[in-house]
Formats: sequence, C-alpha cells, structure tokens
Amino acid sequence: MKKIISLLISIIIITSCFTGCKTKSNKYTDYSFNYFDTVTTIVGFEETESEFKNNCTKIKEQLEIYHKLYNIYSTYDDIRNICNINQHSDDKVSLSVDKKIIDLLQFSKDMHTLTNGKVNIAMGSVLSIWHQYREEGLNNPQNAKLPSVDLLKNANEHTDIDNIIINDVNNTIKILDKKLKLDVGGIAKGYAVEQTALWMKEQGYNGYLLNVGGNIRIIGKRTDGEKWKVGIENPDTNDTETPYIEYLKLDDMSLVTSGSYQRFYTVDNVNYHHIIDPDTLMPSDYFASVSVLCKDSGKADAFSTALFSMSHKDGEKLVNKNNDIEVMWVFKNGEKKYSKGFKDYCYKTD
Repeated sequence: MKKIISLLISIIIITSCFTGCKTKSNKYTDYSFNYFDTVTTIVGFEETESEFKNNCTKIKEQLEIYHKLYNIYSTYDDIRNICNINQHSDDKVSLSVDKKIIDLLQFSKDMHTLTNGKVNIAMGSVLSIWHQYREEGLNNPQNAKLPSVDLLKNANEHTDIDNIIINDVNNTIKILDKKLKLDVGGIAKGYAVEQTALWMKEQGYNGYLLNVGGNIRIIGKRTDGEKWKVGIENPDTNDTETPYIEYLKLDDMSLVTSGSYQRFYTVDNVNYHHIIDPDTLMPSDYFASVSVLCKDSGKADAFSTALFSMSHKDGEKLVNKNNDIEVMWVFKNGEKKYSKGFKDYCYKTD
C-alpha cells in the first residue's frame, strides 16, 4: 500500500489578493496528497472557480502519469515503471518502456555528468539500504541503527551509471549489472514538475504556481503583472520567531530546496537525513539547506541535491560554470552565502 509521507515543506507560497486590480481573475488554490508521496499545491488565477478546478483536474492527470512511471516502490497493472525495471534488471534483456522514462533516464545521465557524479540514479543499491534502516529506525526508535560500512561499500560496487544502456530510438533500456538498482528520488520530482509545466504552457495556462513537495515551478506571469512572492523556510525548526529566512519575487521560474531537516531518523541522539553523498556513502554534512533558482525545475532539483553534497568551494565552482542557476547555501550555524545573482530576486518584508 502506498505510504503518504508527512514532511515539512521547505517553501511556502505567499500570494496577495487582487483587491483593486483591473483584471477580473480571482486566485484559487487546490491541494492534493496523491503524487510523489508529498503535498501538491496548485495556485492559479482564473475568472471562475469551475474553470480553475477543471484545469487542476487536467494538471493532476499529468502528475499522476509521472508519479506512476517514476515510482520505485510500487508497480501498476497498466504500465512498466521504474520499479518494474529494477525487478527485471537481472534478466539482462532490453525492456521496452515509456518514452517519458527514457527521457528521464537520459536527462539524469546528463545531470550526472554536469554535477561531477553527485547525482547518480544508479545508486539504488546503496540508497535502498539507507531507506530500510531509516524506516526501521522510525518505526522502532529505541533500536535504530546505522548500516555498516562494509554493507554500503559492497552495495556501492553496483552503482556504475554506464551500466544503464538507453536506446532512445527503440525506447528500450538494459541493465548490464544485475545488482544495479535505479533510484530517481533526487531528480524525478523536479523533472516531472518541469514536464508538467511545459505541458501547461502548451495548453495556454498562464499565471499558475505549481508546488510539489517544495519543488516550486511558476508558469507564466500573474494576470495583475505582479511577480509571485515565495518564502524559503528556515532549516532551524527550533527558531519559531524566524520561520522564513528569505523572501523572493519570481515569475516563470523554479525554486527547489534540499535540506537536512525534512526527512531523517535518529541514532544515538544524532539525526541522519536522507541525502546520501555518493563519495562517502553517508548523509552529507556540509549544510542545513541549499536553495536553487533555475528556469528548469528538473535541473534545479538535480543541482540542489548535488550542491548539498559538495563543499561550498566546490559548489561555487560548479555554479560559476552554469550561468542559468542561482544558489543560496545555509550552513548548519545559520550562516548564509549566495551566488552572484541570487539576491537580485530577494525582497524585504514589512
């Protein structure tokens, strides 16, 4: 049975009313808990609520397609998804899959190269171990344990992304290593959000904000000409007086945050979060959160994951090679550092 994970969303939507605006559009909001094991929020401006709800139904149909295809834990009778691929990887045969899976895997390979290997969808054998120990630790906190180094190292022998063979002409995939398992958790949600946003643009939707578990993608501009206002949550959840550490004004852009405060379990009074560094095979320990601004939500998701597992020095070098992203790093002591253009999007609240 699908498990709906309750987690803290790192980014909230802050929208103002249309009082006094010349447009006849009204702001509507829709919530759902059915996709990517998190909360999906759709905010949009339409003349009528029925028109907005009709659009939301179509948007959620798109999200459901990607949710099913990219699911690594559940299978479905009507499709072959990532979970099916992992189950059949020991056959060493070419599997026919949906073009949307081919496109995700190829995009993931591109991001693997672009992030110097910090985003690796072939890490499933390692990540499944951490997932098992985390679930056991959450269900039985008194007996929570860490996986052994040897167990992780043995699994890491089967994480070579070059063993994933993609044929984008025939839409087939072959796994050469029978112990290699796919895990697209660090990239699939952002990629799915971006593809849904592109579909929305093709349908003529404008003035919408799509938020899937903190992966924010703004589609077009608001009908009143104002920019969307969003806030980045304070990763220090004990600081109740400062719930948000930055406020941004955005349009037609993506904002994705990776943080250590969202999903974790505790062993001997130490929290171990879910973002695993492929070099150390342990949870990354550089930052409390990393927020990435980018036109492409898939790339923003990939880079937020990658930069979270890099030192600030290495991350800054990577960002400087990619002119289409801006970043805010939040260190564990609360210090913030920014890429050159990030503050151009920030504003002060009253």
